[in-house]
Amino acid sequence: MPRYQCICCIVPKDVLERFSADRKLSAELRKAAADSARLSDSMRSLRERQCELTGLTRSAGAHLVELAAKPEITVFDCKHTQTLPGAQVKKPGASKDGSARRASVETTAVAKFYQSVFGRNSVDDAGMTLMSSIHYGKSYNNAMWNGSQMVYGDGDGKLFVDFTRGNDVIGHELTHGVTQHSLQLGYSGDAGGLNESMSDCFGSMFRQWQAGQDAKAADWLIGADILGPTAKARGYTCLRNMADPADKSALAPQPAKYSQLKPGMDPHYSSGPPNLAFATACLALGGRSWERIGQLWYAALTTSGAHPSMTMPQFAARTRQIAAQRYPGEPKVAAAVDAGWKKVGL
Repeated sequence: MPRYQCICCIVPKDVLERFSADRKLSAELRKAAADSARLSDSMRSLRERQCELTGLTRSAGAHLVELAAKPEITVFDCKHTQTLPGAQVKKPGASKDGSARRASVETTAVAKFYQSVFGRNSVDDAGMTLMSSIHYGKSYNNAMWNGSQMVYGDGDGKLFVDFTRGNDVIGHELTHGVTQHSLQLGYSGDAGGLNESMSDCFGSMFRQWQAGQDAKAADWLIGADILGPTAKARGYTCLRNMADPADKSALAPQPAKYSQLKPGMDPHYSSGPPNLAFATACLALGGRSWERIGQLWYAALTTSGAHPSMTMPQFAARTRQIAAQRYPGEPKVAAAVDAGWKKVGL
């Protein structure tokens, strides 16, 4: 079985490297970007081991025991060190520390989103404790799911701000945990693009759900709330735009067509076509993204067992099949799904 690599940072490595080489930025900002890129790389082996362990425990059936009726939400403070998990924050939801409070409140909301919308109990569907570590490192420009918990940097304050400020970022990263405990998508090729796309889709749905927005009112941007003043002054509005992957105001514009994907492409970029397919389907159908199209994507993610090397055509076929099965009396649902995939050439 292909090795599952849980390399799940919200900011692509090449974006950080691009900033680190930009002589128009101060030496301090360049160093923060370079250090963030290297630090994210150094955590890779830990993530890989955690994700491999998940695959083994699920194959042995150890995941079938429910740990709790709902997940406990815990927050730890790294105090700008790289020691995980850090010191536990008592009553984080009422903390005077904004990062602790946001991590607690938003993680609780993500858990509620998955429970109330999809009937899922935590990322593993068995009540797994959702642990977050805040204030990780110094000016760390990233956030990640490391295979067992969330890790948030404070940003450098100029290019990026505190990563707990992005509710879609939190939803995105926790969804990597859902993928880890369901389809177990790999992190290269089509599977890698799908892996990142699942997180963007559910992160965006979570943001829309919190705001009570329908598909047409949503901005479909990922990471808009974590960009700092220097990035915004350069005209950047987000990390990615799901409804317009090639958007030049995104820090990491993506291909929009499946035919444009290339071997070895970073999954943060190859996620462009399935992102656009999802957004297009939601906009074509109208209404709230999580009520119809989101249900199909969730079913495709969670009902077929582990499939680490799933291709995008296979995932597209799966969503089309589920649409026909679940909504036989509503042909407009299947038509919207079909329109989404045809938009990207699938």
